[in-house]
Amino acid sequence: MEIKDRIITRAAALFMRNGIKSVSMDDVAADLGMSKKTLYKTFTNKDDIVLAVISGHLCQAQGECSRVASHAADAVEEMLTISAWADQQFTNIHPSIFHDLRKYYPTAWALFSEHKGTFILDQITQNLRRGIAEGLFRTGLDVEVLARLNLAQIELAFDPDLYPPTQFAPVRVNKVFDEHFLLGVATLKGHRLFNKYQHITEEE
Repeated sequence: MEIKDRIITRAAALFMRNGIKSVSMDDVAADLGMSKKTLYKTFTNKDDIVLAVISGHLCQAQGECSRVASHAADAVEEMLTISAWADQQFTNIHPSIFHDLRKYYPTAWALFSEHKGTFILDQITQNLRRGIAEGLFRTGLDVEVLARLNLAQIELAFDPDLYPPTQFAPVRVNKVFDEHFLLGVATLKGHRLFNKYQHITEEE
């Protein structure tokens, strides 16, 4: 593995575990067992490392998300599968990640915002339209409004003021959000399919 790739991989692990702001260039160098001189020869500063980490993560996430969606039999399974995939991602993310990016790393935050406002929004929109076409989501839904609501929930799960991380793990919050959203847009047919996939038995 090239030095640049090694730095990105290890820095990403440190950011995910400890948050971005709390990790210094010294920490990255020490974790890699390399001199700061070598580190600075590869990356000018920490901002460059953060940007490289976020860029690589988003590229990988897009590929995985598209693959997950393409294998789903229907819109309900697609939403549940992507939700489970996202939960797995969130399990390894420090609660301060979004706050750190927004406040201290504007270039990386802009990249994430673009990804969120284009790729993720498009995925949600397509899923909602697919569900309506399949008779699993209610006709007459305002897809554009609902897609943005679902999009906003991603960051909301990491809001430390609303959901203090000592009380609410982001995975727990995100799971509740996704199930609430899905059942809110589902038809009776979609609701039954949700119960089937979740192995839930309830009286009608």
